[in-house]
Amino acid sequence: MAASNLSTLCSSSHSKPSSFPLFNTQSFGVNSNTVFLNNTNSFQTLLSHSTHNPRYTLPLPCTKTTNTFASVNDDEKPREECGVVGIYGDPEASRLCSLALHALQHRGQEGAGIVAVHDNLFHSVNGVGLVSDVFNEAKLSELPGSCAIGHVRYSTAGHSKLVNVQPFVAGYRFGSVAVAHNGNFVNYRSLRAKLEDNGSIFNTTSDTEVVLHLIATSKHRPFLLRVVDACENLKGAYSLVFLTEDKLVAVRDPFGFRPLVMGRRKNGAVVFASETCALDLIDATYEREVNPGEVVVVDHTGIQSLCLVTHQEPKQCIFEHIYFALPNSVVFGRSVYESRRKFGEILATESPVECDVVIAVPDSGVVAALGYAAKAGVPFQQGLIRSHYVGRTFIEPSQKIRDFGVKLKLSPVRGVLEGKRVVVVDDSIVRGTTSSKIVRLIKEAGAKEVHMRIACPPIVASCYYGVDTPSKEELISNRMNVEEIRKFIGSDSLAFLPLDTLKSLLEEDAPNYCYACFSGKYPVQPDELKPNSLNKFDWEDAFNGSLKPIEDEVWARNQEAGNNIVSV
Repeated sequence: MAASNLSTLCSSSHSKPSSFPLFNTQSFGVNSNTVFLNNTNSFQTLLSHSTHNPRYTLPLPCTKTTNTFASVNDDEKPREECGVVGIYGDPEASRLCSLALHALQHRGQEGAGIVAVHDNLFHSVNGVGLVSDVFNEAKLSELPGSCAIGHVRYSTAGHSKLVNVQPFVAGYRFGSVAVAHNGNFVNYRSLRAKLEDNGSIFNTTSDTEVVLHLIATSKHRPFLLRVVDACENLKGAYSLVFLTEDKLVAVRDPFGFRPLVMGRRKNGAVVFASETCALDLIDATYEREVNPGEVVVVDHTGIQSLCLVTHQEPKQCIFEHIYFALPNSVVFGRSVYESRRKFGEILATESPVECDVVIAVPDSGVVAALGYAAKAGVPFQQGLIRSHYVGRTFIEPSQKIRDFGVKLKLSPVRGVLEGKRVVVVDDSIVRGTTSSKIVRLIKEAGAKEVHMRIACPPIVASCYYGVDTPSKEELISNRMNVEEIRKFIGSDSLAFLPLDTLKSLLEEDAPNYCYACFSGKYPVQPDELKPNSLNKFDWEDAFNGSLKPIEDEVWARNQEAGNNIVSV
């Protein structure tokens, strides 16, 4: 299909300079035959609107930005790349969407966007910075309608750019569509090359943009079948929400790497979000997860579901429970708080040490530290106070100034630490440099001994499924054993959560999780993709791989959609 069939107005990850104007309005005709309808009345209703020449508006500028995110991440933690939300059937959809994005802010702090649809007209507002930087009452008033999708973004490299902030909006020959994506298509490069060979023109280097081109080039007419057709070509991790003139569609990849849940408000509005904490904030009741390999469609006729694969093979990201998700969320059917508390209890049972006080590396280590302290019968205290007003520390010309980065974020409490044998609980160690600074900070505050306890197994391999991690060579656990790491960070003892014990804790759910970062055994082998250093990242190499086909799995699709769609 010719490139003119798709006009993409995008934003997500870092792009080359684009010839597209930053702000513009363009009209797209809608062929009513393309809409997936279940009754004649709704078809006639659409016909009555088809002469209005629906169009969408390009993302509006957000002049307020923040420079706190202008540098390399100093705390070295693996980073979830984004969070998504979708709302159907609420007159305050865009405002609720902004609130839900606030709840998901921990999943991405570099950009935020919302797209709403009203009278077949798409309205988009996005910008660089936090949700509070991007949205105010004036901006939200530009997003009318009862349906909206939103996105918060963490980029994997370089500087944030407005053009890369999702949701993306595009027009194709049968209508318009917006999409927000959490995850990573690891066959992005081969898909893009094929599409470009067929005449497609890309506005960004984001893998998300590929979805829009796949939808546009599908030979099917109903939008749902276009989505299914696109998913047949996608390999990797994806939780997606789509918005059309009359539908909200949520999709999760067959492995279910990234989370996606569904809830409902008292007025009947349907909500999709990356975590249940977003549902809680907007008074939506959690109903269920979007299942791995499921497509959920919401329109005026109700909720419908389609299964992409006959036998799902869940491989959910265990790091959601270790670090990414908020403790008040339920992820993959489990309480994140309870998971982390039990991780700490296991550390106290399997790696005990004589100590006077237990402290946490805030904030992600707090719940595990509480579990450790309770099991060990030792007081938990706040030995490190985190500043909530410091973002990423800047790369300064002086190494001595860079070393102040940890002190800017974490302040030791001398009254808690001085003369004490201290157990410090953290969620993970990646490169080890930050852990060494923390140990030194605590000892400088007068601690007699410092014992590090890590509430996850050693990270020995990179993630390819939507998490920003260093290359394998940079991971300290890939280069050193536990004793060597202990000497490197300067602690008196060091212990990790054993992988076998972690699996035992998950019981019958253990096979449903992905442990690739701990074992190097990937659910789908990333043959070509090679992650780069977080400090030396070339966006052109961010998605340069492919996955082997899913063996013996056939994507279920039927031209007569009614045969495969069931009410939920």
